[in-house]
Amino acid sequence: MKILSIQSHVAYGHAGNAAAVFPLQRLGHDVYPVHTVTFSNHTGYGQTRGPLLAPEDIAEVIAGVEERGAFAQIDAVLSGYQGAEAVGRVILDAVARVKAANPAAVYCCDPVMGDVGRGFFVRPGIPELFRDHVVPRADLVTPNQFELEFLVGRSIGAQDDLLRAAQELRSQGPSVVLVTSVLTKDTPPGSVQLACVTGEGAWLVTTPLLPLAAKGGGDLAAAIFLAHHLTDGPRVALSRTAATMYAVLEATVERGSEEMLIVAEQAAIAAPDEIFDVSPLR
Repeated sequence: MKILSIQSHVAYGHAGNAAAVFPLQRLGHDVYPVHTVTFSNHTGYGQTRGPLLAPEDIAEVIAGVEERGAFAQIDAVLSGYQGAEAVGRVILDAVARVKAANPAAVYCCDPVMGDVGRGFFVRPGIPELFRDHVVPRADLVTPNQFELEFLVGRSIGAQDDLLRAAQELRSQGPSVVLVTSVLTKDTPPGSVQLACVTGEGAWLVTTPLLPLAAKGGGDLAAAIFLAHHLTDGPRVALSRTAATMYAVLEATVERGSEEMLIVAEQAAIAAPDEIFDVSPLR
């Protein structure tokens, strides 16, 4: 499979394309990475260096890939953090052109906007861009619970609320919704959950809650889920995403690393040990 991944990039650590490209390649996919920023590190450190790339420069890189005749072979477009509305328009234009060249291609959008405890961490206008223009054009979306609540305009207190919210999001355009960082009143103590809702079924996986707020974790989860979804469908993708994420984050905590140990735990990417049960959500 061939994937066009349009995301931010960091030189130090793992976020954006630096969290997505290697796992996709380790799973056997060819990746065309297009960077929207080139930073020294993710912004969680409080200081970063490097440029935001102008939307027209991002568009030029994408146009060059298109000129190589690649669009007809691209199976999926993956996007994450969108630092400006103009960048979002560039990504949507790229999605439209890829799908014109290959109607079977899918668009996976990770609507990066914020998280519980931090609130929104994107500039004003970006959440509305995702809600009104980007998510309706996506085939797969991978919001965390906080982002899903914004996209449907209400809070999620229980599993039934989660299912209804994901179904409502599906009615707006996406066929598959993966929800990360699920914590409802039905989540067992000391646990966190992943949920996947499609037209064919809805499933939930519960894993131990680790003492780590992994920067770039959503980027990694979206990439892993897309990779397995392309080859094995949503239920298998959910199981393997949960297994890989837990293995990577558990090792990161155990070794006291400030960055996810993606390379060190590549065996858990290539052949995850699916030890967590996948339960029906409905």
